[in-house]
Amino acid sequence: MVPTLKIGDHIFVNKFIYGLRIPFTKIRFFQFRIPKRGEIIVFNFPIDESKDYIKRVVGIPGDTIEIKQEILHINGQPIEKSVETDRSILSDIEEADQFELYLEKTGEHKHFTQYERNEGFGDYGPVTVPPNRLFVMGDNRNRSSDSRSWRFVPMENLKGRALIVWLSLDSKNRYPILGLPSIRWERFGKLIK
Repeated sequence: MVPTLKIGDHIFVNKFIYGLRIPFTKIRFFQFRIPKRGEIIVFNFPIDESKDYIKRVVGIPGDTIEIKQEILHINGQPIEKSVETDRSILSDIEEADQFELYLEKTGEHKHFTQYERNEGFGDYGPVTVPPNRLFVMGDNRNRSSDSRSWRFVPMENLKGRALIVWLSLDSKNRYPILGLPSIRWERFGKLIK
């Protein structure tokens, strides 16, 4: 989810926003709502459910998803995408000069995405999201294992919505005496959009 999240971010997840379920099961006995396009969700990875994944919802049930010339289309409409000139968000990313930074709008959410320069990821789709499934993508579009490779996330795998960063550790910059990772104080309490 780079650049939205940084390696070392610890996040708070709202596990009740989409409904209530019986603990330690996938049985949801009350559903408030389904995720909206653009929300960042945490879910059990469909290929190996012992792992938690975090991605952005791009398609909800019934949506048609297609990527043409690196432009994401939802229901036949291209999403809003513009080059972001303020590259400070990439300041602590290795090889940042190899990435193009964009501001995209998915649903009601504006967010940054990064694409590798001179590294297209090809066209995709069109695919229609089946009932009770979600299509998700990472914000690091060229280096993301997401629905383009393993298809859809079943709704029963949904754990919650990512809300805020409550701690961010930077293992590349360590405190000199103790050798512990430094804390990125500027990320404390950052809302995840």
